[in-house]
Amino acid sequence: MQTRRYLISGRVQGVGFRWATTQLARELHVTGTVQNLASGQVAVVASATATVLERFQHRLHHVNPWAHVERIDVDDLLTHHFADFRIIN
Repeated sequence: MQTRRYLISGRVQGVGFRWATTQLARELHVTGTVQNLASGQVAVVASATATVLERFQHRLHHVNPWAHVERIDVDDLLTHHFADFRIIN
């Protein structure tokens, strides 16, 4: 189990990106959180196996047809066990 933080830049707010990310996370059995940032970016903290997190990151680029992901910065975090995946308002 690993935990990573994804900082997603582009047109990712106001287009349903957090909802679509939540659906993807649940499909792949990823736990964690997603939230909008004041900077216009979206932050995702996700826990799963390394293989699943790679698949999750790849699919984030195309998770929502109305979004335009320009960049995803990734940081490894200390492993955290979340009960589920949820949107933080």
